[in-house]
Amino acid sequence: MRVDLFDFDLPPERIALAPASPRDCARMLHVRGEWLEDRIVKDLPSLLRPGDLLVANDTKVIPAQLFGKRPARDKNQGGGEPVSIEATLHKDLGANCWRAFVRPAKRVREGDVIHFGDALSAEVVSRDGAEAELKFDTGGENFFAALDKAGVMPLPPYIARKRPADDADKSHYQTMFAEEAGSVAAPTAGLHFTPGLVAALKDKGVNQTTITLHVGAGTFLPVSVDDTADHKMHSEWGEITQTQADEINAARAEGGRIIAVGTTSLRLLESAAAEDGTVNPFAAETDIFITPGYRFKAVDMLMTNFHLPRSTLFMLVSAFAGTDAMRAAYAHAIEKEYRFYSYGDACLLERAS
Repeated sequence: MRVDLFDFDLPPERIALAPASPRDCARMLHVRGEWLEDRIVKDLPSLLRPGDLLVANDTKVIPAQLFGKRPARDKNQGGGEPVSIEATLHKDLGANCWRAFVRPAKRVREGDVIHFGDALSAEVVSRDGAEAELKFDTGGENFFAALDKAGVMPLPPYIARKRPADDADKSHYQTMFAEEAGSVAAPTAGLHFTPGLVAALKDKGVNQTTITLHVGAGTFLPVSVDDTADHKMHSEWGEITQTQADEINAARAEGGRIIAVGTTSLRLLESAAAEDGTVNPFAAETDIFITPGYRFKAVDMLMTNFHLPRSTLFMLVSAFAGTDAMRAAYAHAIEKEYRFYSYGDACLLERAS
């Protein structure tokens, strides 16, 4: 399928640089085929039914962007001055090791030690182009405590190009469901939820559970090929426990709809689903790539943000709600001045088939 079928023009001023406040007052476009309705997120309880089940992603964004120093090397290793190094962690390899994008990459080589402030250091295990494997001097909860002190939130590139991360982003770029540390990008549909909204949904009889998919930096990578068949999807680690799978399957058995909060939740649910829609326990990497023609097995509705042109996520929502429907929905959203991307407004999509 040609990638240019998923292209569209987005005025730069439509890109949100900060979230709505309060979160559940963001606008929400309800899409059911060619039918569109302008709502706000707080309207969600009126659009769902008792017995429906919301499935959110409980991953927690880590402050994965680090700024450090590589000390001057000994003369017999080339000498020179200390060098400032920027590292953005993007994949936990276990054993205190992380894959990271590093800049300037040419000033980093195997065996170097980079100091990220007083609390955190890492040795360069290997480097491949702009990526390096870093082995940190601490692990477990101590690592995340040190990272909280040394790191900053890794804002999406389309925000970071316009402003630096600030202290407010540590709360703004985190969902109320966040429990399991490991993401370098937020599951942004979850940013719209507040305790008040969750309480209103519960009062309506809408149930809620969480699953875990750690979002990697690959979510922002552009599709650089001309045909979707040639695109290699990034992989991300996810988990659905037996208890969570039982909740999801029980809701379906009782006639409830499964509403995925975000494309990350949807991708994990579909990765774990059998052909009959039964969701199985899952704990593995997934690189599922959903494009039009995919047959959805587990998810009935999707709440999501507005995505980048030519992105795998716009392809996913086109597969879910219909390509023509989503092109019309995005044109409507641009005309009506909806706010796009991570800090932007929401869509509530009903499955096309």
